[in-house]
Amino acid sequence: MMDFRDYPDAEMMMIELANELAGDLENALLTHDRVSFAVPGGTTPGPIFDTLSAVDLGWDRIDVMLTDERWVPEASDRSNTRLLRERLLVEKAAAATLIPLYADAPTPEDKLPNLAAAIDPLTPISVMLLGMGADMHTASIFPGADQLDLALHGDDTLVAMRAPGAPEPRITLSAKVLKGARSRHVVIIGDEKRAALDKARHLKPDAAPIAAVLAGSTVHWAKG
Repeated sequence: MMDFRDYPDAEMMMIELANELAGDLENALLTHDRVSFAVPGGTTPGPIFDTLSAVDLGWDRIDVMLTDERWVPEASDRSNTRLLRERLLVEKAAAATLIPLYADAPTPEDKLPNLAAAIDPLTPISVMLLGMGADMHTASIFPGADQLDLALHGDDTLVAMRAPGAPEPRITLSAKVLKGARSRHVVIIGDEKRAALDKARHLKPDAAPIAAVLAGSTVHWAKG
């Protein structure tokens, strides 16, 4: 079952969600020497990262990774890795270890095996935060993408993805890895995404990839 939480405003949601993620990480650290934390890029999670980065945790025992990345250099303003370095891996969280989802190569396929080999030992992911697009994609698992079937139904850890409306190639954790997370949260803002979520609950993952991970997730929503 999906746990749905409705917040009065986005600012309150971001603070409360950051505190809940910190609690999940703290609990995981009680029973594991190291824990893994997967987070999205994009514009939505920035305020969550700002709060989390200042929390006093055993960050030196936390491996942080992205759920997906655009295949662009870190210097690009399109880079999710850049967002992590600027908003999450600062202050106390600077002690965390970043597990890369990008390497200097023309295409994601060139580095896919190497990047996946670094992630495999960290699965199942201890704590995961996901976003969702208005088109019902999550991570970089897009409706109509070229490797959609592999991403949704395959056993690979990482999948290279090209999709209509995505300006550059992407690399994404597969649905298998997303679904395997021990603790999973989804954050969305606005009426458009709330409507998309409600629609996705009645569709198959091939049409609405977010549907693949809703069961067992806590979904956090604020109007704005």
